[in-house]
Amino acid sequence: MNKLFTVTAAVFAAVVMWAQQPMITFEKTNHDFGEINEADGRVTTVFKFKNEGAEPLVLSNVKASCGCTTPNWTKQPIEPGETGEVTATYNPNGRPGNFNKTITVTCNASNSPVRLTIKGKVIPKQAKPVDNYPVKMGKLSLKSKNIEMGDVKKGDAAQQMIEYANQTKDTVQISLLIPNADYWEIAPTLETLMPGQTGKIVVNFLSQKCPLYGPIQEKLFVVVDNKVVQSDDYRMLIRTHVHEDFSAMSEQDKMQAPIIETEKVVEMGSIQAGKKLHGVIKVKNVGHNALIVRRAYCDDEAIKAAGIKSLRSGKKSDIKVEINTLGMENGKYERKLLVISNDPNNAEIPVVIRWSVE
Repeated sequence: MNKLFTVTAAVFAAVVMWAQQPMITFEKTNHDFGEINEADGRVTTVFKFKNEGAEPLVLSNVKASCGCTTPNWTKQPIEPGETGEVTATYNPNGRPGNFNKTITVTCNASNSPVRLTIKGKVIPKQAKPVDNYPVKMGKLSLKSKNIEMGDVKKGDAAQQMIEYANQTKDTVQISLLIPNADYWEIAPTLETLMPGQTGKIVVNFLSQKCPLYGPIQEKLFVVVDNKVVQSDDYRMLIRTHVHEDFSAMSEQDKMQAPIIETEKVVEMGSIQAGKKLHGVIKVKNVGHNALIVRRAYCDDEAIKAAGIKSLRSGKKSDIKVEINTLGMENGKYERKLLVISNDPNNAEIPVVIRWSVE
């Protein structure tokens, strides 16, 4: 009898305690925006709620499932019988298509947390002609100033195109100042553009004719209406990366291949500003066949390095490095230099070089 009374009392106490807690009740827990236009910007809906408990209601946190949705809510305590709001704002910019997001409401109510849902479909905005050709070179408009050829295996060819347009009411002439190298074939498809016409700069890279391995970057200047302006405003960059093709090597070939061993970090020391600093990167061939350092490359034009033509098994040599500190301020410097060789397992090794200018 005593045990039954104890259990009944505990249940009664729990019910009373539960009845005295705040209770959050929403008029709706989901909202369908339907179709919305990306061009119209953010949309907002309001979720109204009421405290149907016996104690003040406090919302401690309201969190959206992603950064595209921004929630806001009533911060002050809501007394029993009073109401509050949770607003949810969705940003459709750059997010075409269907969406379904949740907002989690955490509070001191007995039924916390509560999850709200918003959904809809974003109709993408129509691109304006000016948006398709954001780069301006005089009267000529281009889609980009950068031509990315990507990775190319030695011996392969690669092609890339950049579209251009005449968005003026005048006739526009276009020609190109191309890199002086026989491994590039570059030409515009149209040299004379009538108003509204478009054309393409076609870039062909013939890697079998290129003596370089690793990263390659070339400058290309666009001549508009026969006016030669070799400035950044009319400059395009062509980038590619040539890799040696080791795919035809057998396992036996790889066992006999050269193996490069080199320093990972080289301390070049210090020097006065404006002078040239010289140092070396030590290299050893611990493999069988001859090692060839195809190239030692750094994207900083102040740094020059020479490769090694051939290094027999067990032999050591140095990659000579020169740093021109002209224009450098006092301080410590660090750059990455890429050592490119015919080692099939480590064809490209990054080496960090450090120095200081006094």
